[in-house]
Amino acid sequence: MAVQGVLANRLRSMLTMLGITIGVAAVIILVAVGNGSSAAVQQRIEALGTNVVSIMPGFSFGRGSGGAQSSFTQFTTKDVKALEDQNAAPDIKSVTPVVNGSVTATFGAASYSPSQFVGTTPSYEEARKSPVEAGTFITAQEEAEHARVVVLGETVVENVFGSQNPLGQTIKLNGIGFQVVGVLTPKGSNGIQDQDDIAIAPLTTTQDLITGVTSGLSQIIVEAKSSGQVNAAEAEATDILTPNHSSNGTANFRVQNQASLLQTTASTNHVFTVLLAAVAAISLLVGGIGVMNIMLVTVTERTREIGIRKALGARRGDILGQFLTEAVLLSICGGVVGVAAGLVGSFFKIVGVQPVVQLYSVLLALGVGVAVGLFFGIYPANRAAALRPIEALRYE
Repeated sequence: MAVQGVLANRLRSMLTMLGITIGVAAVIILVAVGNGSSAAVQQRIEALGTNVVSIMPGFSFGRGSGGAQSSFTQFTTKDVKALEDQNAAPDIKSVTPVVNGSVTATFGAASYSPSQFVGTTPSYEEARKSPVEAGTFITAQEEAEHARVVVLGETVVENVFGSQNPLGQTIKLNGIGFQVVGVLTPKGSNGIQDQDDIAIAPLTTTQDLITGVTSGLSQIIVEAKSSGQVNAAEAEATDILTPNHSSNGTANFRVQNQASLLQTTASTNHVFTVLLAAVAAISLLVGGIGVMNIMLVTVTERTREIGIRKALGARRGDILGQFLTEAVLLSICGGVVGVAAGLVGSFFKIVGVQPVVQLYSVLLALGVGVAVGLFFGIYPANRAAALRPIEALRYE
């Protein structure tokens, strides 16, 4: 009888179901977008290494005898050697010095300025998870010999060489010839910059020809022996550098812990996902109100039918069960269609994010959708069951 009641007004039933459908689909898709965004950010951070600590020079401010004072530090190769001491830093696996410069790359008639030019050592490849797709990374021998070699990212290759094979070619950086020995594996964008728009040369060569030997290091990348030893490696590096790089006891360098950044980002994205789910849940509430509204109309329209059934012996529970079943049936059908719509919608990118569907969101959305129908169906069903037979039969 509940099915017949739903099918008696197909259009009205479909429109009622639509509210639940939209609510369920919205919850699934928005939770999937939140999780997809979180997964993408975590993947980008992990691409930089979760067992890595970046140490960058900076200012420190303090008060001396002459009033407010500030100081700026410069890292040197002496600092790198101090950090490589296994006795003082047993949790550090490798130490990679980095200098950043600005160059214009030319090859034939093509000219391009990479957003990143890095002078570093061979350990950069592992520390920054930057393997080569073709050719080789810079070697220790090339770094020791001040060799004029360079490894390019995919974006630089496309802008300078086009479809040509860059390996073995001589490219000019600020007018100085460098031989291309490798092409990095594409990494894409990290949301802030193109990670493939990069050129990497030996540290010694970069200091000789591009930045100058006295310019100091732009940063030092410290790789811990495992992700569980990152905090220990950070503490050891801080203890080693602070005596020579502090002002009035305040360190004048900055430390960025990739593991802490990943944890903070995950926490932020969780809040973002919960917020999206809460917004989508409002649609389910609106859909439930729609169910109650239609069921109240249905009870009013079928008052005489209720009176006849009661006059023939139907009990209160029979009437209550019938109309409650109709409300839940609308919610279940709307929820199932909403799940299907949510799963289909998750196959498409939304604002550049590939949604990642979570099973709990599907079960939760469907369960809440049915519960909403049950909750909002109780009042109309109870109202129908409470009608007195004589009054219901008299109803025009």
